[in-house]
Amino acid sequence: MNPFCQLLRARGAHATLGTWVMSASPIVAEAVGTAGFDWGVLDMEHTPLDLMTLVHLLQAVGNTKMVPVVRVPWNDTVTVKRVLDAGAQTLLFPFVQNADEATHAVAATRYPPEGVRGMAAMGRASRFGTVPDYFKFANRNVGVVVQLETPQALAQLEAIAGVPGVDALFVGPGDLSGSMGHVGELTHPAVMAAMADAARRAHALGKPIGTVGGNPEVVTRYRAMGYDYVAVASDLGLLMRGAQAMVQALRHGDEAPQVHTLAEGTKTEGSAY
Repeated sequence: MNPFCQLLRARGAHATLGTWVMSASPIVAEAVGTAGFDWGVLDMEHTPLDLMTLVHLLQAVGNTKMVPVVRVPWNDTVTVKRVLDAGAQTLLFPFVQNADEATHAVAATRYPPEGVRGMAAMGRASRFGTVPDYFKFANRNVGVVVQLETPQALAQLEAIAGVPGVDALFVGPGDLSGSMGHVGELTHPAVMAAMADAARRAHALGKPIGTVGGNPEVVTRYRAMGYDYVAVASDLGLLMRGAQAMVQALRHGDEAPQVHTLAEGTKTEGSAY
């Protein structure tokens, strides 16, 4: 069974806690993996993370208990094939708008006849050809999470969730707030209402749903809505928040510019990370 799906099932009604890895650094990813997070997103969409570095991150996180989820840069069959061959088992697809796009995502993760994933005899995914009958059983071990980031996508939630092979939904509050006309206002009442409605509808379908918040206060609000798995901040956000706090604490009243990290969420409303 897919490790991320197993994690969601094992936790039941208790929301799992994750974070975002945006530094593209294997050593930082490994360190974050030891902090106690249940899962972490290795982000290829908004970071300089390339395929070889992804392998290094997967190797590093493999030394920890944190379950890796790889966000691919786009819903692209070739990219998905290469990321899976590199050893990723759970993929997060950004900006899925409808059931057709969700179907395309799932097909890219499956070997024929269930999908269109190309076969390669050697690779990290099959432990370099040493996993017996890998091609026969690989499909059932891949996890697919689709990200809903616009009102149009949320309107299609039931259809997207109903696509065979979609294991979980994920609402991106940053892009959702922007597409709703509330750029940077992640906790705007209209945005929060839309997110609460999404959680309610997902639960009615029995489909796990997750999101990300910039700080514990926002994460607590998402959990209260019923989100099953929630990430908090990111490695870079946590680093910047700590660094800025240290600098400010040692200024001793100097008139230094007040710079707040985007990871602070409700303070700046600038980002979920």
